[in-house]
Amino acid sequence: MENRHASAKLVEPTETLRKPYIAFYEEWKASGEPFIPWVIEMSPADFEGMVQSLRKYAAGVNIKEGWVSSSTFWLVTEDQQVIGAVNIRHQLTEGLLHSGGHIGYGVVPSARRQGYASELLRQALLKAGELGIERALVVCDAVNTASERTIRKNGGVADDDYIEADGNVIRRFWLDTK
Repeated sequence: MENRHASAKLVEPTETLRKPYIAFYEEWKASGEPFIPWVIEMSPADFEGMVQSLRKYAAGVNIKEGWVSSSTFWLVTEDQQVIGAVNIRHQLTEGLLHSGGHIGYGVVPSARRQGYASELLRQALLKAGELGIERALVVCDAVNTASERTIRKNGGVADDDYIEADGNVIRRFWLDTK
C-alpha cells in the first residue's frame, strides 16, 4: 500500500515557514491541550529568536542545567503547512530514560487520525539515526493509546513501564533507527 503521507517532510525550523508555523502554534494553543513536544511551548512572538534558540539547542549551546542537546524538526505538507513537530534528544539523562525518551512528537489536532503521526515518527527515527542514535527510546502515557499504536506501528518493542510519582504510567518502547 502506498504511503500517501510520504510527501510530508521533516524540515529544520526556518524563517520561511513563519506564517504556517504560527498557524500551527495558534491551533494547538486554542485546543487547550498540552504542547507536545515541549519545544512548541516556545512563543513564536519573536520568531527569529525562537528559530535561533532551536538551532542552539541542536548545537548544544545555551542548554539549561540538567538538559541535553536536542534537534527539532517540523512536519511540513506539500502545500507548506506545518502540521507536526518532533524534538530528538541526543542523549538520555536518568529522567529521560524513565519518562522522556529520545523522541517527543506531536501532530496538530486538525491533522490527526490521518496517518501523519506514523509518518512523522518514521522520519524522526531516520533523523535520530543520522544523529548517531542506534536505538531510540520513545514513550507515551498509558492512556494515550493512539500514540502507543503509532509507536508499535513503527517497530516499537515494549520495555518496562515507568510509574511517575503521581501514579501516571509511562509506556516505554525501543525502536531501531536504521
